[in-house]
Amino acid sequence: MLCGRAFIGSFLGGTAVFALSAAAAPALPPSGIADLVFQSARTGSSDIYLGNVDGKIVQRLTSDNAFDGTPAWSAGSGTQIVFESRRDGNTEVYVMRFDGLQQRRLTRNRAFDGYPAWSRDGASLTFESSRNGNVEVYVMKADGTRQRRLTRNRAFDGYPAWSPGGKKIAFTSTRSGNAEIYVMSTSGAAVTRLTDSPGFDGFAVWSPDGTKIAFDSSRGGNADVYVMNAEGSGVTRLTTAAGFDGYPSWSRDGKRIAFTSTRDGNAEVYVMNAGGSGQQRVTQSPGFDGHPSWSPIPATG
Repeated sequence: MLCGRAFIGSFLGGTAVFALSAAAAPALPPSGIADLVFQSARTGSSDIYLGNVDGKIVQRLTSDNAFDGTPAWSAGSGTQIVFESRRDGNTEVYVMRFDGLQQRRLTRNRAFDGYPAWSRDGASLTFESSRNGNVEVYVMKADGTRQRRLTRNRAFDGYPAWSPGGKKIAFTSTRSGNAEIYVMSTSGAAVTRLTDSPGFDGFAVWSPDGTKIAFDSSRGGNADVYVMNAEGSGVTRLTTAAGFDGYPSWSRDGKRIAFTSTRDGNAEVYVMNAGGSGQQRVTQSPGFDGHPSWSPIPATG
C-alpha cells in the first residue's frame, strides 16, 4: 500500500460493491467544497474522502467493501474525480462527480488498470495497465473511449502524470534495471530519462506552472519527497523524517505540497510549503490515509 517499490508487478483482486445513493451524498456546490481528496481505510475498507488542510473531513465519497483509491481531482472547475477500484473483481479506472454521485467505470478488462491522472483540460486521462502482460502507460478520453498504449517494453512503466502544458507525460520505469523517472510526448515518442539514482524514483507530479516536478525517492536510504526542475536538474530533498514520505501533490497555486507520511507510526496525509518548510499533519485515523490530490478550487467552507 505505502510503497510503490513493492507494488511494481503486484496486482490484487476485490469484491463487488455498490455506489453511493443520492441520500448518502447530498448535492454540493460544483467547486470550493474541500482542499483535498484522498483515500482512507479508517472504516476498515479503503474509500475516497474529501477533507481540508485543517483536518476536517468534509465528506466520504465512496462506501463499499472493495478497494477504492488513488483519486485525482480534475482541473478547472473540479467537477470530476477519477480513481481506481476493485469493486468489479479486479482493479479498473472509475470516475465520479465531485460529490460522489454518478460513479461509472471507464476501463473493462481482466487485467489491472489503475493510477489514473487527468490532462490539464480535463478531456483525457493517462493510466497504467497490465492488459498486455506487463504494466504500460496508456491514455484515453475522459469518457473511457479511444484507449491507446503509449509505452512498449518488457519493464514496468507506470505512475503517469500529465504536464500542465498537455504535451508531455512523466512516468516511472524500470527499463534501466532500476525505477527511475522518465518523460515522453503524449504520443509515446521522445522518451527522456530524468533521474539516475541507486534508489527508487517515482510518483512524479508536475507543478502547476510546469517548471518543477515533485517525486518520492529512496536515494537517501529512506523514502522521502524530492523536487527537481522539469528537465531533471536541481534535485532537492524536501523531507527527512523517519518512515515513508511520498505520493506528493501540488496545491493549485504551487505554493504547497500534500503528501503521505508514516512518521507518526501510521500513514497520514501531511502538507508542507513547496520548499519543504512548515510540515504539518492533516489527517489522524487508525487506518491508511494517503494519496492526496489537491482541489483546483480554493475551499470556501
